[in-house]
Amino acid sequence: MNYSLKFQGRDYPLENKETVLDCLLAKKVTIPHSCKSGSCQSCLMQAVEGEIPRQAQLGLKPSYKRQRLFLACQCRPVEDMTVKTVEQSDVNTSTTLVKREYLNHNVLKICLRPQALFECEPGQYISLFSSAGDLRNYSVANNPLRDGFIELHIRVVENGLVSGWLKDQVAIDDEVIVRGPAGDCFYYCEDDNEFPISLVGTGTGLAPIYGIAKEAIVKKHKGLIQLFHGVLDKDDLYLADKLQVLDDQYENFNYIPCVLNGEEGEFYQTGDIQSLAYSHITDKAMTRLFLCGAPEMVKSLKTNAFMAGLASKNIFSDSFIPA
Repeated sequence: MNYSLKFQGRDYPLENKETVLDCLLAKKVTIPHSCKSGSCQSCLMQAVEGEIPRQAQLGLKPSYKRQRLFLACQCRPVEDMTVKTVEQSDVNTSTTLVKREYLNHNVLKICLRPQALFECEPGQYISLFSSAGDLRNYSVANNPLRDGFIELHIRVVENGLVSGWLKDQVAIDDEVIVRGPAGDCFYYCEDDNEFPISLVGTGTGLAPIYGIAKEAIVKKHKGLIQLFHGVLDKDDLYLADKLQVLDDQYENFNYIPCVLNGEEGEFYQTGDIQSLAYSHITDKAMTRLFLCGAPEMVKSLKTNAFMAGLASKNIFSDSFIPA
């Protein structure tokens, strides 16, 4: 059965299982969009009439859901719908750049102070807009409500539209527009806080797992917390000193840096982080596994962990694309 989509006073027929975004784009209607996978949230729209499919609101903040906002790229209507665009002021947050420093040779730490209350769990991601309108997703490495700022780790990429802008063009106290947060890669516990946590990140995939580890420690998690940070070369490691301090201070926290092209006898492990992390998971029934970083690592370890017996509900992931 085909349904009808009403937008700006016009009716558009929906093809079988067609998304709202694809329908409008096919009719030459200009709609903000980018990734078309539900990650960037640039295609947010509001439902005026009609049921919103559950898939169209996965990962959205509760406040967005209450406003009947949905992701047009993920919305396949199950009945006639009337929709409208969203005022950007309703979904974007104005922030101010308050700190910028290098953590290693190519990773910038950016701290943004929100101009309004900003609720976000460490490990979730936000979308950040350059002044030219380019959008990229970055994971949050801290608790903004507790700290009063949003901490991001930005890998500086040659000719990167957003990373280059953040490095060279944004001055301290300049405005930076963000949207979000989104994602389910964060620490939570209901009654049991003794389950093992395995945090695996490559490159700037350290940002979300660093935030998750700190949050688990602050909330007095009793189970073992293992953090694996994988890089190609020794110079790619960062925050090693701070993580080692946490390792020394908390008996249930282990920091395991891993350098693929490393030398034996150093403070880090050498070789493949996938094999290393997997070998440390002993309680497959209870371990919560967080995977962040290179898409191929995330996909491979996620598949292997599931095939080895980890419950899919206990595997959380974010893959990173340089920008």
